[in-house]
Amino acid sequence: MISTFYLPGRVCSTAAIREIAEKASAQYTMICLKPKIEWVYLGQERMIQVLEMTSATMVYADHFANGQQAPVIDYQAGALRDDFDFGSVLLWDTAKLKALVAQMDVNYEFAGLYDLRLRASQTANALAHIPEFLYYEIEEDTRKSGEKLFDYVDPRNRQVQVEMEACVTEHLKRIGAYLKPGEYLPLPEAKNFPVTASVIIPCKNRVRTIADAIHSALNQKVREGYSFNVIVVDDNSTDGTAEKIAEIANDQLIYIAQDKTWHAIGGNWNVAIHDPRCGKYAIQLDSDDTYFDETTVQKFIDAFESNANAPQYGMVIGTYQLTDIAGNTLPPGVIDHREWTDNNGRNNALRINGLGAPRGFYVPLLRTINYPTTKYGEDYAVGLRISRNWPIGRIYDVVYNCRRWEDNSDANCDIVAMNRNNWYKDRLRTFELMARLQEARI
Repeated sequence: MISTFYLPGRVCSTAAIREIAEKASAQYTMICLKPKIEWVYLGQERMIQVLEMTSATMVYADHFANGQQAPVIDYQAGALRDDFDFGSVLLWDTAKLKALVAQMDVNYEFAGLYDLRLRASQTANALAHIPEFLYYEIEEDTRKSGEKLFDYVDPRNRQVQVEMEACVTEHLKRIGAYLKPGEYLPLPEAKNFPVTASVIIPCKNRVRTIADAIHSALNQKVREGYSFNVIVVDDNSTDGTAEKIAEIANDQLIYIAQDKTWHAIGGNWNVAIHDPRCGKYAIQLDSDDTYFDETTVQKFIDAFESNANAPQYGMVIGTYQLTDIAGNTLPPGVIDHREWTDNNGRNNALRINGLGAPRGFYVPLLRTINYPTTKYGEDYAVGLRISRNWPIGRIYDVVYNCRRWEDNSDANCDIVAMNRNNWYKDRLRTFELMARLQEARI
């Protein structure tokens, strides 16, 4: 009843997928991504049962990893990232699997399985999640979540990224959500800004790092004719952060204390960009990070103003390096997101889980979009929205130190938090995909 095959991970060739389809002779085909699988009593039978009940193309299930519960999340239209976690057991309807493989017209070295499931996802409810713990797998990657976070931009995986981008681009073309290069809307006019740029630092309980961030911003140098200030938005810190900020006396430093309502990072950004003291450009600095040197703000200004003979940038994204709290470089080192291109970056934005850092925004535009009031994914939501209708510029010089330490919000998320974060970003992609499809119909 089941033809079973082992694939060593989600990165595989089209040839390997074709071979599976050719050799599959049973009614159902099981693809295992890890070599060590043990079943809960009647677990396989339950997966078959749900596949038959739903007429899905493929089903996947919650499971156990190294003795711990490892739930996964429902698939949705915006779950376009190539590292979506289905678990290590994928049960396919063999006839539907063979039909999909027959449509695969590009020979990928790495994106074979990704191509297969994107094609499957074009049919509603084709990928069905069973929220039951049906098998045990042995997890071989035991790193913390914060240590895995940057795998997808490791320069060693560059060719994999190129293929995955090509694959998702073809998917967007098939479903009518592809954005052609060079088709942009005009930006709103800038009027009456008190300074050229503002460094925005939202914070909550960052007594250990906030002074480093502020001094890094205040130490910036800009050329004659330009000006900047630093806006710190404190979201009800209780650990001495406010007192630490008060110790730094500087005419360029603006302190905003939030009220007791819900703000999160997105809400803190909204308060800053709508403040009348905000500059024409708003440049990100997280409260536990620092700028690479004193030229970061000027480089952002130059990037925004370098495109005089082309559509102006609504957003500029820099390049950062990973460091520890003391500034020592951590692997993989420099993260420049070179998978972003002018021609295809806004399509690839629907695949990757982040657009890079630090981020700078053209404030007259940002005030029409605003941040979602959330503490995770807020920057990605804004970047997706801008990418749909306005160009995004890039700075490939290192301008930022992303400091990894034990109190980062994503340093060691448990699986429930990771699932919540991933589901939310998938949801953002779903919203954006729906908007692009609507615009394509107009």
